[in-house]
Amino acid sequence: MNLARLDLNLVVALRALLEERNVTRAGERVGLSQPAMSAALSRLRRHFDDDLLARVGGHYELTALGQVLLDRTSTAYDVLERLFASQADFDPAEESREFRLVASDYAVSVFGTELARVVHEEAPGIRLRFTQTPPTVVDDTATLLSAVDGLLMPHGVISDFPATDLYDDRWVFLVAENHPSLEGRLTLRDLATLPWVTYQRTYDAPAVRQLGMLGIEPQVEVSVDSFQLLPLLVAGTRRIALVQARLARLMAPITAVRVVDPPYEAVPLQEAMWWHPVHTHDAAHIWLRETAAGVGGRLTAVPDTPDLL
Repeated sequence: MNLARLDLNLVVALRALLEERNVTRAGERVGLSQPAMSAALSRLRRHFDDDLLARVGGHYELTALGQVLLDRTSTAYDVLERLFASQADFDPAEESREFRLVASDYAVSVFGTELARVVHEEAPGIRLRFTQTPPTVVDDTATLLSAVDGLLMPHGVISDFPATDLYDDRWVFLVAENHPSLEGRLTLRDLATLPWVTYQRTYDAPAVRQLGMLGIEPQVEVSVDSFQLLPLLVAGTRRIALVQARLARLMAPITAVRVVDPPYEAVPLQEAMWWHPVHTHDAAHIWLRETAAGVGGRLTAVPDTPDLL
């Protein structure tokens, strides 16, 4: 494929056609006349050797290839938009734009709140938009990163993308204050026999993979997509949950749970900000990463130790 021979304006037309499934509406969306959009559709059909839109009764439906291209075109459009929005200079005090960061509720609670405070003070025209980390993040990381400005996630889950370290943390366990069968510390036998409540896909967490190496397979009773819900689902039950110490310090005082050290030397947790290589030399993203690293450095200087048993 010779990209030099392609008209990148066709990406805009293709996205509108596939999403609208109507030549007239697609033209109105991108500011082209109906004949001009029809001409663009003809060029696209010749390029892909496929109708892309097939008439069924009084409307159009996507062909099999058109359906495949629907998601790919959206991703390509986002990448091109971000590529051509790149800046050589960035003045945070004067700029007005939005940065979209993918993060768990843990990362937003522990780190994102302080990042938002600093950004508000240094760059009042900058907006931060946090979106929940999808369970499929490890399956197609490139596609996810191509459509956002950064991903907050610890080392050990994804790799092969640029990242800057933010802060450290460690894993602890939560148990109910009045747990019926626990009086002191947890044992490895407790981890194997007690019911668990976990965050999303348990097996993605390095700490849980470590349990597998110890011969322990968690008996998952409840799984949720929020770390902050873990204490609520532990309180008043026999369940246990593995959670980050910094979040435990925030949540333990307001929930009926105890924080307990693991009965083994748990792997450390190093939170990082990951990004797509297309952003590496962009001035705005360099400022965002440097600001995030500064916030993370100050957070690391604060002890993460809650009251442990």
